[in-house]
Parts: sequence; structure tokens; C-alpha cells
Amino acid sequence: MESLRWLSLLLGTLLVQGSLAAGPIRAFVVPHSHMDVGWVYTVQDSMRAYAANVYTSVVAELMRGERRRFIAVEQEFFRLWWDGVASEQQKQQVRELLAKGRLEFVLGGQVMHDEAVTHLDDQILQLTEGHGFLYETLGVRPRFSWHVDPFGASATTPTLFALAGFHAHLISRIDYDLKDAMQDAQGLQFVWRGSPSLSAQQEIFTHVMDQFSYCTPAHLPFSNRSGFYWNGVAVFPEPPPDGVYPNMSEPVTPANIELYAQALVANVKQRAAWFRTPHVLWPWGCDKQFFNASVQFANMDPLLDYINSHTAELGVTVEYATLGEYFHALHALNVTWDIRDHHDFLPYASEQLQAWTGFYASRSTLKGLARQASALLYAGESMFTRYMWPAPLGTLDPAWALQQLQQLRWAVSEVQHHDAITGTESPKVSTMYTEHLAMGTLGVRKLMTAIARDSVQHAALASGSGSRPEGHLASVYNPLAWTITTIVTLTVGFPGVSVTDESGRPVPAQIQNSTKEPSAYDLLILVTIPGLSYRHYSVRPTSETQAAATVASTVRFGRRLRRTSQGDRRLVPVANDCYTVLLDSDTNLLHSVQERQSNRTVRMAQEFLEYHANGDVRRGPISDNYLFAPNGTAVPAWEAVGLEIVAGRLATEIRQRFYRDAKARTYMYAIHSRLAHVSQGPGSEELLCHRIEQEYRVGPLELNREAILRISSNLNSQQVLYSDNNGYQMQRRPYRHYVNATIARNYYPMVQSAFIEDQEDDSRLVLLAERAHGVSSPGGGQVEVMLHRRLWNNLAWDLNYNLTLNDTSVVHPVLWLLLGPRAVTSALRPRSALALQHRPVVLLQELSGGRAATQGHAPRPPVSQQQAAVLLPPSLHLQLLSIPGRNYSTSHSEHMRALRTGHRGQAQADVRRVLLRLHHLHEVGEDPVLSQPVTVHLEAALRGLGAVAAVEERSLTGTWDAHTMQRWSWRTNPGHQTGHPTSDSRLPRGCSVTIHPKEIRTFFVHFRQQ
Repeated sequence: MESLRWLSLLLGTLLVQGSLAAGPIRAFVVPHSHMDVGWVYTVQDSMRAYAANVYTSVVAELMRGERRRFIAVEQEFFRLWWDGVASEQQKQQVRELLAKGRLEFVLGGQVMHDEAVTHLDDQILQLTEGHGFLYETLGVRPRFSWHVDPFGASATTPTLFALAGFHAHLISRIDYDLKDAMQDAQGLQFVWRGSPSLSAQQEIFTHVMDQFSYCTPAHLPFSNRSGFYWNGVAVFPEPPPDGVYPNMSEPVTPANIELYAQALVANVKQRAAWFRTPHVLWPWGCDKQFFNASVQFANMDPLLDYINSHTAELGVTVEYATLGEYFHALHALNVTWDIRDHHDFLPYASEQLQAWTGFYASRSTLKGLARQASALLYAGESMFTRYMWPAPLGTLDPAWALQQLQQLRWAVSEVQHHDAITGTESPKVSTMYTEHLAMGTLGVRKLMTAIARDSVQHAALASGSGSRPEGHLASVYNPLAWTITTIVTLTVGFPGVSVTDESGRPVPAQIQNSTKEPSAYDLLILVTIPGLSYRHYSVRPTSETQAAATVASTVRFGRRLRRTSQGDRRLVPVANDCYTVLLDSDTNLLHSVQERQSNRTVRMAQEFLEYHANGDVRRGPISDNYLFAPNGTAVPAWEAVGLEIVAGRLATEIRQRFYRDAKARTYMYAIHSRLAHVSQGPGSEELLCHRIEQEYRVGPLELNREAILRISSNLNSQQVLYSDNNGYQMQRRPYRHYVNATIARNYYPMVQSAFIEDQEDDSRLVLLAERAHGVSSPGGGQVEVMLHRRLWNNLAWDLNYNLTLNDTSVVHPVLWLLLGPRAVTSALRPRSALALQHRPVVLLQELSGGRAATQGHAPRPPVSQQQAAVLLPPSLHLQLLSIPGRNYSTSHSEHMRALRTGHRGQAQADVRRVLLRLHHLHEVGEDPVLSQPVTVHLEAALRGLGAVAAVEERSLTGTWDAHTMQRWSWRTNPGHQTGHPTSDSRLPRGCSVTIHPKEIRTFFVHFRQQ
């Protein structure tokens, strides 16, 4: 019976394909311009040279021809054009073109984000910023993606785009040999179930562009100029005054129109052979195109007319189309599609010797800044929301506060671009991203400091009037919705220091020599802070030993040369309740780690190595911003190592310094490891005990070196690595052997976590990261992390665009290591990763000496205005709590009516609407308890913000009411259905919601005003 069913399905599919093949091929010509938000030129450079002209000329030309179409993708340039260039007449024309479907916004994010090294939260942010602007301004909600240029495709992206309401997803850059195979098998279109837990509930139809990608084929057999680019190539810094651009295609004339038609038709037919239907997507455009839309359409119009007038002999019809029109026509065919599971398309290689895995670690400093800014924004959003509800706690101007948050939202969104956080941009563009992040960060820090100041009463804060500062008030904010216990580190200038809380009680603290400033000290403070709450600590110099922080003791070991330890080893233990770290005093290196709960000891070594890169294209493949092409295996980057152990009551630090030369005075590499002395029992100290914190110092590197940290263990991992997609889900990465570039093609992005595990005894070694890196497992029990790169080569393309990577910086990345049984590490990994990403924010304010201090009286402790904490179950993450400030009505019909009548105008930002986003951290079946659905009562969880008046469930980016957002269903081949039933978006009385494994759900919450 089963075989008959499959035979029936196969015959049905063949009949459908046979019927589809009848008649001419239908080519959908989709005009577009790929507009990088950065890369070689700054945003302002691009606006001046071509980007503003794209929108100005496209709008004008679309108004001149009813059949003409255009798709707009990234929103940063459009927003700048709309706000600073467009006239009222042009804005009205945009509205008219949108209403008639001749102009279409696809993707709609602020940028086209990278998919390999960006974090889930930041992808959602940039998409939300773009969608919010479009919907608020124009009432537009994109339904299709256009992800044509990111360097590989993550399995997180289809899930996010489904949650945002997209009908279909479009990608392009996947591994060259895989694309060839998919083309031959007509497998470039499928339904992608990106999440193993959500599966069919958040699947999305996916189209992979063929080998020509998003650019129009440039070769014309009858011309020595590029084809179909009649406006030529953009010129920087200013458009040429005579309007003549380089490489303008030959105009279409009666003499060559047949030749043009033959070239276009031949390409359409070549592409048609790679797809299952006669509908062919033919993208017309490329990078920086359509800055002169007039000449573009003036040449393409007669060419399309000619082809359509010769359809009988050419076998092709052509039409201008938006992406939506192409997918509508494809969907109407009701074809049955294959299903792709949750595997991604990473890494990406464009040719045999070109593995695009170097960018996983390029510009590590920028990668770190981007994530730090994102974490600060996350904290600032919830801090401001708590300040405003249930009633403002001070005199802060909400409009000014939203301006600070908005500036950082835009900066963090911008740097997610696929030529930004990737490190593949020119130096001046990297500087632009850094400056935008710095300005946004400064504004949000000012906002948070102002809120912290308002939250404290009676503290003798320095007023700036000349009074001598008498220490600092450290306001420490926990942005996570769990109670956390952790150690915060301050740098102070005095060895004797006391730390007290709001009640004047001493707080556990430890003082030790600073690792960063020789003349300063590190002050370690043990803090326990409930969710979305502050604690305030007074830090003052003191000479009283009873009240002072305990002083750590230091033991130094002599410098040891690089060699293998011989004979009996002298092992030095450093232990807390969870781990015993054993160091070999003969080598000054890590020897092993014992996980005390399971009593399993794992042999483990760490060292720094370097891959040497070729800088001369005449001698073979080169490494650059994008590519990783090492000359051979990695070699040790040091000859000697020094060791000191700084032991204290709160924590013990292991400081290892690696010297390139045995007699060198300065070191190029360092590992600073920390073990906290707290209990391993359940509760807020559990995460702190179960981690080995490591901070590295790397650089400055010698030229054409790529620096890695390699961890070698006796875990029987069989060269299988697991690394994450964007901090959302894990991918299994078995080591594969290739004819060429085996080392490079086995590198994968680690955005937030990676692990290896013993296939026999269930032990697992987990690495958690606060910025993106490349990661690989070149041998059994090994995991290596690329930390830094410094490269230069003589490839003309790199030199012309100044895309070399002569990065002379010193970087300080952080990894946390977890070791233990699979059950333990599976439970701890997601929360520990978030604890690293969202460490407490410390806001320092000077304390004045004041009268009490000068008269010998104890100063009054600060009194904090504390609200009820926001606490969620351990498997549920508060992904966002913010006041977006958008002023559109949550009723779509009301919003559209306001836009039509012009009543929205310049309405003030809405500070009453709170956006809440919840994320279930675990996969189905990952943990017997934590993988269960979680029911949360929103009114109880958010009681610190006031009484909940109403809750509305929204799409991922907030622009759709979840009740009304309908997505297309695509027919698929029958197969095993996994995942849970779709969550009911209707909220029962009492605002209880149930979040299933890996779900991300977004709500607008309205509180009763007081």
C-alpha cells in the first residue's frame, strides 16, 4: 500500500511537471540595486556618489511607465533619502507606486545582515528597525526576503523570516560544488524547516539563486562592454559632471536589438534548465546600479518588447516584475516541493581554493565592540522601560532618552551588515562603524547613569563643584530576568578599599594587582542581583583592615621554555567547588581539569599557534579579509611561558604569559583564567561555580599571521565539533576531507558557543564566546579558535579597494569553559552563554567627601528605590523589554486611515507601548525538565512595572497582529512531521502564555497608567 502511495505521488508530480513544461518560458525581470551599507565607501560617500540618485531616478522612471518595476531592499539609504532628500511630491509618488505594486520593499531590514557571525538578537533588531520605519512611514510590511550577498546561509534565518511574516526566502551564496549539484538536480527551490524543534510550524519556501547570483550576466558575445548596465559604474566621490560613467553598455539600437535579445534569451533558457518550473527569476541589476534609471529603462523597454513580439520563435516571454510577483506566480502553480531540514549552508567556498572562512575572525576588535554595544543597548532598553513604569522615577525627559536609545539601535543595526561585522570593509568604513557605535554607546551610558542617579537617595554624589571625591558609588544593573550571582571587577588606584551595600553592610570583595594597569589594582566584588534590578555599592579607600577587601596573594613561577614535560610531573592544583585545574609547574601549562561532581579528570592542554599566510598571489592562494588559505598546519607561536597564581578568598586567577622569544621582555600572548570560590549547589551561584573564565591577550601579530588558541584533550570526540548558528541553535560539524583547502573548509563560525564531547563516557567541553570567532576541530579531542588575523597581499582587487587586513591591534577576547556530563552542560550552556553576553552593567559615580566624612562620621549609605524584580523560569529568556517609541496604531486599518488622511503627521513617540519578547532556550528533547513548554503569567512576572491592562501578540518585528498574519502554505512531499503544535496566539484571561521549545514570541504590553 505504501509503495502504491509513493507511485501515485510520483506520477502526479510528473504530470504537473509535464503540464508546466508546455508553452514558453516566462522570465520575470526584477530590477534592483545592491547597495552596501558601507563596505568600500562610507554611508555618506555612497549617498553623495550614487545612493540618493537611485531613489530619485527610480521613482521618476517608474512614474513614466506603468509596466516598470523596482525592488528596494536595505532601508538605511532609503530612510536617509526619505528624511533628507525627497521632496513632498516624490514622497507622494512613492506612496502611489507602492499602492499600485510597481515599487516593492523586500527584506526591509536596515541592512542585509551577515548570517555567519551575527547574533540572533541583533538580526532581529536590525530587521525590526527597518520594518518599524517602513510601517510607521508608509504602512508597508515586507513579505519576501532578498538575502543575496551574505557569505553562506544560516539555518536561523529562515525561522526568523517566517516569524516576521515572510512568504518566501531568497539566498544566493552557498558552497560552489553544492550549488552545482543542486542545479543539476533542479533542487534550488525547497521548503526549509530551519529549526528542528519548530519544524513545519515555521517553515519557509526558499529559492537559491543559480550560479549567476544577483547580478545580470555581464558578458555580451557581440560587444567588448558589459551587458545590460547602460548607466555604467558609479563614480566616487561625486557623479561625473558630464554624466558619462565608466563601462556603460552599448545602447540598444535597431542594429543590435536582435543580438541583445538572443543573449538575454540564451541566459534565460540556461537558467530554466536548473529549475523545475518554466518561471525564471532574472535579476536585473548589481552593486550600485540604477543611479540613472532613465537610461536603464530606456534601453530595456524596447528589448523586452522585441522579445515578446518574437515569442513564437524564441520560446520566451519577458516582463518586468517585483519579487512578490515572481513568487505569487510560482506559488499559484501549486507544485509539490522537497523539504530541507535544519542544516545550514556554512561554510561558503566560491571556488576550490577560496574558502570564505577567514572573515569569521577578521577585525576582532570591531566584532567585540559590536557585541558590547548590543549588550549595553539590551540593558539600556529594559532599564528605561523600568524607569517609566509604573511611573517615571525622576525628571528625565523621555524624548531625550528615546533619542539616545534610537541612536544606538541604528548603530548596532548598521554594523550587522554583511560587509561590516564580518571585517571585510575598508579601514575608513571600519572607522565609521566604530564611531557610530561609540557615539551611540556614549549616549546610552549617559541615559543609564542618569537613571541610576535618580534611583538613589541620600548618596553624597560629587556635584562637580570642586569637592574632593571620596570614592565611588557603583550602581550595578542586572539586565537578565533571572537572579544572578557573579563577580564584577573595578579598577581602583588604592590598595586599601572598603565596599558596602545600600544598608551599609560590608560586601565580599578582593583586591589584587591589576592585569591592565601596573600602577592600579583590580577590585573584585561578589554581587547577587535579582532580575532587571540594581544594587548600589559604595567603594571607598580605607586604612582599617577589618572593613577592607581581602588582599590576594601571588605566587610566581619562573619562565619555562617550550618543551614536553619529562618524568614525574609536579602538578599545582587550583580548585573551587566545581573544578580542580591542574597546572604543570615544569612547563607552566595547563595539564588537566577535574570536574568534581562526576569525578572525571580530562587531560587538557592549551597553547597559541599561528597559521602562516601567503601574501604573494604569484605563489599561490592568499588569505585576506574574506578568505582563509594557510600555507600549512599551524605552528607554535611562542618559545617560553611565565606563570603566576593570584589566590584570594573570592577567586583565584591563573596568569600565563607567552613570549615569542625566550629572552623577550614583552609578551605577545596571554591567558588569564579565573575560578570563583562559590558553592556549586542549585541557585544563583551555580553558573558562577561551573565555569572557568578566560581572557586572552593577542597581538600585535607579525604580518601574514593568523593566531589561534588550540585546546587538546583526551576526549574521544572523533573530530566532531558542534557550533552555533547565531546563538540560536547548534549544528553538528564532522571534520571532512577535501581535495583542496581542507583546513580552511573545516572552519565554522562560533557566534556564541561550541563544544566537543566524548562519544563514550558522555563528557562535554563547552566554549562560550562574547564575540564571533572561527572554530575547528583538526584532531580528535581538539578544538581551536581563531582569535586574530593580520594580513597583507598584492591581489590587485584587494589593493584597489583597500581591503587588506593589516590589523596591528591587540585584542582581548573572552571565552568561558564548561566541562562536565552532557546533562549538566546542556542545562547550563544556554544560561551561561547569556550570562557572558549580558554581564551586569557597572555605572560609576564619584562620591564627595561631604561633611560626615570630614568630621569622622560614617557616611550615610545610599537608599535605592527598588521595584519588584522581573523573574522568569530558567529555560525562558527575556529577549527584549523595551519602549520602541513608534507611534503607529496597533490596528492596521486605523493606521492606514491615518496615513491616507495625513493625520499621523509628526506625532510624538508613543512611550506607553512596551514591547516584550520571550525566547525558549532549549530544543525539544534536550533536557527532561528544561525542554518542557513553559507557562508564564505575564501580569505576575511584570508586576514591578504595574498592572497589565492589555496584551497583544505580534509578529517578530511587531508590525503584524499575530491573529491576522497569514503566511502562504507550500505543498511538500509527505514525511515525518516533527515539532510541537503551533502556539495559540490568543491570550486567555489572566495573560498566561505557554512558550514551547525554541519559540520566540513577541507582545505589545499595555500597563494601566498611575
